[in-house]
Amino acid sequence: MDAKSPSEEFFAGYAQRLQAVLASADWSGVAQLAQDMGECWASKRQVFFCGNGGSAGNASHLVNDFLYGIARQTGGGIKSLSLSANPAVMTCLANDIGYEDIFSEQLAVQGQAGDLLIALSGSGNSPNIVKVLEQAGSMNIKSCAILGYSGGRSKSLADVAIHFPVDDMQLAEDLQLMVGHMVMQWLSKNNPLAK
Repeated sequence: MDAKSPSEEFFAGYAQRLQAVLASADWSGVAQLAQDMGECWASKRQVFFCGNGGSAGNASHLVNDFLYGIARQTGGGIKSLSLSANPAVMTCLANDIGYEDIFSEQLAVQGQAGDLLIALSGSGNSPNIVKVLEQAGSMNIKSCAILGYSGGRSKSLADVAIHFPVDDMQLAEDLQLMVGHMVMQWLSKNNPLAK
């Protein structure tokens, strides 16, 4: 058998680290998130996503999955919005108020009691993520945070904290999408509107 090249060994190591996290994960928070999203879907309430950098990209990706992909029919998806997706709004708020307010100010206008916020963060300590979780709490908007590293301040602020204790930003971001895709597939098979 041929020896693996250094790059093959690296890629296999990455996959093994991801597998180890998945094998040891606590899935109770994901089950709670699926329930909360199902309730929003059934009652036509809004689900907000947000994150910075790669997590912002993941927020937009998951909005696509829940808005359309989950039902694949006109008007059948979950009302979903990424607070990370509008550069005009974000740069206005960052310039006029402060970068830490780019998500919380949007939620204050667009959110209502009974909605759901899903914050994606590697560290859980980004000031704009902390502030939007606080804003959600003040508005009776349930919050979920999908976190890596220690979970940071967000771990205790979120109503549901899905925490993967990995000190690796790329693994943390991989896991955000995995959780979203798990919930999407579960809800697609257990559509509350079909009951």
